[in-house]
Amino acid sequence: MNVAIVGAGASGAAVAYALRDADADVTVFEKSRGVCGRAATRRREDCQYDHGANYVKDEDERVNRLLTEELDSEGLVDVEAPVWTFDASGEITEGRADDERKWTYEDGITQVAKRLLARTDATVHRETRVEGIAREDGRWSLADSEDAALGSFDRLVLTPPAPQTADLLATMAWDDERRIDVHDAVAAVDYASVFTAVCHYPFELDRPWYALVNTDREHPVGWLSREELKPGHVPDGESLLVVQMGHDWSGERIDDDPDQVLRESVGHATELLADDAFADPDWTDHQGWRYALPDGGVTGDTHRDCEDAGLYFAGDWVVGESRVHAALANGLEVGERVASSE
Repeated sequence: MNVAIVGAGASGAAVAYALRDADADVTVFEKSRGVCGRAATRRREDCQYDHGANYVKDEDERVNRLLTEELDSEGLVDVEAPVWTFDASGEITEGRADDERKWTYEDGITQVAKRLLARTDATVHRETRVEGIAREDGRWSLADSEDAALGSFDRLVLTPPAPQTADLLATMAWDDERRIDVHDAVAAVDYASVFTAVCHYPFELDRPWYALVNTDREHPVGWLSREELKPGHVPDGESLLVVQMGHDWSGERIDDDPDQVLRESVGHATELLADDAFADPDWTDHQGWRYALPDGGVTGDTHRDCEDAGLYFAGDWVVGESRVHAALANGLEVGERVASSE
């Protein structure tokens, strides 16, 4: 059985991992240079920082076991400091006490996909954008953005964000009414955009929390976290803030000049922290995540109705929970169904 997986994010890597012992030849196509999608890590000035997803919650026992027992756990760390909250006025209050673990790696959260794929024999083609899909003689034929053939496969798993998956379905050459039905179901999944600002400072921030989250979604800042509290991420004596702006605020500015949006983001973060020392970081970075967080999942089982034709869908947007653990859990489940279809 030949299996194609479009996307090497958390869910795509989990699909490949679930197929590691199956009688399957697995090929992964990833449009970017790196893997793990929005669970992304960058490196600069002796720092490394997770500028998309911040960590993996331990809410799913299967995923928790995967990270702590099945995969290489060297460098796996729990961010122990708490998450506090703030409201529209910027008032910060202590968050609820719980035992929730926040998993990441000393080398960054992108290690999740890297370690999953390292346990497989899958072939991973990076910087390869799949744009053409056709159903021919009971198999799935793929082509890249230059219309060059990428191969023919018995099973196809689509994992890009729902809007991008819907685009693939819209142009898919498959003479079956299920294509229209599943396209409409996938296209109906709404997404929130997030603009992320990264701010570095040559001094230590002395606060009792790891992160702040806006609970009423009415503040320009949605999330602010301290990357220096992740072991191995920031040199001693320095601070690195990851500021993720609110959904409405980000959505209104996602197509604006990113340098201007960055300046505004720094200003709002400085106001939230009530300290002008944060108004002038010594270096910054930024990322506009157009398809950051799915708002709900696919309605009904239309996406499952395509599986007898060898077409599968995986991702946090499938289950409607915008968390890395949800993407991993769904990818494992879909991979297991592909494996059992042999």
